[in-house]
Amino acid sequence: MMRDPKTLIRLARENGEDAMAEPLDLGARVRELRKERDWTLEQAAKQAGLARSTLSKIENGQMSPTYDALKKLAVGLGIGVPQLFTPPKKDQVSGRMVHTRDGEGLHQATVTYEHELLAETLTKKKMLPYRARVRARDMAEFDGWVRHDGEEFLYVLTGIIRLYTEFYEPIEMRRGDSAYYDATMGHNVVSTSPEDATILWVTSLG
Repeated sequence: MMRDPKTLIRLARENGEDAMAEPLDLGARVRELRKERDWTLEQAAKQAGLARSTLSKIENGQMSPTYDALKKLAVGLGIGVPQLFTPPKKDQVSGRMVHTRDGEGLHQATVTYEHELLAETLTKKKMLPYRARVRARDMAEFDGWVRHDGEEFLYVLTGIIRLYTEFYEPIEMRRGDSAYYDATMGHNVVSTSPEDATILWVTSLG
């Protein structure tokens, strides 16, 4: 079960102090993304395939959306799901660092993957790193291709996976193998080992 989206990403204070800022307000973020596109609630709901009332409740914090709703929102807005939880890019900040201990990233469970978001307290990132446990065993478990802006790096940590991409033959990958690809190209990953495989993903945001 997914946590309240407001707890998924916490922002580091812009002055670089080690204090934690308020959690990202998903509703406000969705509203901001909608207004950036000059869309009405009706237009955005139609693009995402959601009811207007559902989108309104999400924007007003009256509903915690399911992953399916988040995915529809992301597709409708033309972004990746992780970008829903990433604040808008501002000027680059220098001289900063964040340390994430093993197992202490923020978890986001889905049907096909279980993501652990890393370095989630750092704002204005150019990259979004996350570890994923690959639950999927067959392409039929996906609702079409995953596509989003940017480039992506994948590194296999444990197990065996098969990387499917829109324009290339599937690739079997084992521990230590890696791939770098254009994330606007459709892509999905399944585990072909008996256990769930684990991978490191790094997605560019800039």
